[in-house]
Amino acid sequence: MKATGKIILGLGLIGALAGGAWWYSNQQAAQNPEQRYKLATLEKGEVTQTVSANGTLNPVVLVSVGTQVSGTVRKLYVDFNDKVEAGQPLLELDAALLTALVKQSDANVSSASAALELAQANEARMRSLFAQEYVSRQEYETTRQVLKSATAQLALARATQERDRVNLSNTTIRSPVSGVVVDRVVDLGQTVAASFQTPVLIKIAQDLSEMRIDTSFAEADIGNLREGQKARFTVDAFPDRSFSGEVQQIRLNPTNQQNVVTYNVRVSVANKDQALLPGMTAYVSIGVAKRQEVLLLPNAALRFKPADFADKAEKAEKNGPKPASTATLSPGMGAGADGGGVPAKSGAGKPGKKRDGQSGTVYVLAGDEIKPVSVQIGITDNRNTEVLSGDLKAGDRVVTGENIGPAKKASSVGMRMF
Repeated sequence: MKATGKIILGLGLIGALAGGAWWYSNQQAAQNPEQRYKLATLEKGEVTQTVSANGTLNPVVLVSVGTQVSGTVRKLYVDFNDKVEAGQPLLELDAALLTALVKQSDANVSSASAALELAQANEARMRSLFAQEYVSRQEYETTRQVLKSATAQLALARATQERDRVNLSNTTIRSPVSGVVVDRVVDLGQTVAASFQTPVLIKIAQDLSEMRIDTSFAEADIGNLREGQKARFTVDAFPDRSFSGEVQQIRLNPTNQQNVVTYNVRVSVANKDQALLPGMTAYVSIGVAKRQEVLLLPNAALRFKPADFADKAEKAEKNGPKPASTATLSPGMGAGADGGGVPAKSGAGKPGKKRDGQSGTVYVLAGDEIKPVSVQIGITDNRNTEVLSGDLKAGDRVVTGENIGPAKKASSVGMRMF
C-alpha cells in the first residue's frame, strides 16, 4: 500500500511539473513579440491615391422619339436592338380621323377659291360701273372689301389644309437619327395621346461605340478632380476586366440630399467592342496623386493598438493630464491623429481628405519589445500609406496586429489551472 501511494504521489508530481512547464512555455510565447504580434517589413515602392464613386453607363446621344398627334398604333416596323437609319419609319398610327380632316380642308379650299373668283368678278364689274358713274363709291368700296375678305379666307383654308396634311404625315413616326433601338415603350394596338406632353414611344442610342458615365463625387473629393484625368472602372458583368476612361466634364451644379453635397462628374468611355451596355453600374476610381520610390507603411500598422500601452494610457488619463510626448499617448494617437491611428480630420470639426503633413503612431519591433514611433504620413491607396518623415526606414518591422492575447490575460488563465 505504501508503494502504491508513492507511485500515485510521483505521478501527481510529474503531472504538476508538466503543467507548470506548459504554463511557463505559454507565458514565454505570450511575451515573445515574434509570436505574439503580426509583423510587416517596410519596403519602398509606388503609391497612388484614388477617389471612387459609382455611376451609370449611358449613350452619348440618347434620342427619345415621341409623337405630335394622337392615335392608335397600327403598325410597328422596329423592335428592341434593331439598327435604324435616319428617316426610316418606326411605327404608324391610325390615320382615319386625320385623313377625314384633310378631305374637309381640301373642300374648304375649293369653297374659298370659288368665293374668291366670284368676288374678283364682282369687283371688276363694279369698277367698270364706278368709272361710268353708275354706282356710288360706297358700293364700289364694299365690293373691294368682299374681295379682300375672300382672299384672306382662301389663305386661311390653305393654311388649315397644310396643317392637316402635316398631321397626317406625322402618323408615320420616323427615326430622327441613325442608331440602335434600346427601348420600345408602346405595343401594337396601344393608344397614345399627345396633349400637353409629348409621349415617348421609342428610345434610340445614336452610337454605342462611345459612351459616358454619369457619377456623383462628394464635395470633399471634387477639389482633386480635373478634366482630362484618367479613370478606371469595373462593371458587374465583367468582374475580372478593368476599363479605362477620361474625365470629360465636372458640372458646377451641386446636388444636396440630406445635407450631403455631391457634384456630377461625366467620364467619357470608348466602347469599340460594344461590351458595355446602357444602364450598367460602373465603379469608378480616379487617380488624384502618385508617389514613386517612397517608404510604404501598411494601414493596419496605423490602426494597431497594443493592449499594454492602452492600459498605461488609461491609467495616465485617470491619474493626471496626458504627457506631451506621443510615446505615452494612446496607441495609434499622435499629433493630428485620431484614436484609430489614421490621420485626423483637417480643420476644426470639418472632414478632410488631405493626408500630407498629418501624423500617426506605429509600433516597431526593437529587440524583444515594441516601441511607439511617431511618423508624418502622406497619401494612401487604402492599403499602404506614404511615410513623409519619422524614425522609420526600409527593413524595419512594424506591428500590424496580434496573434495571441496579451501576457496579462494568459497569466490569469494559467492560474486557474491549479
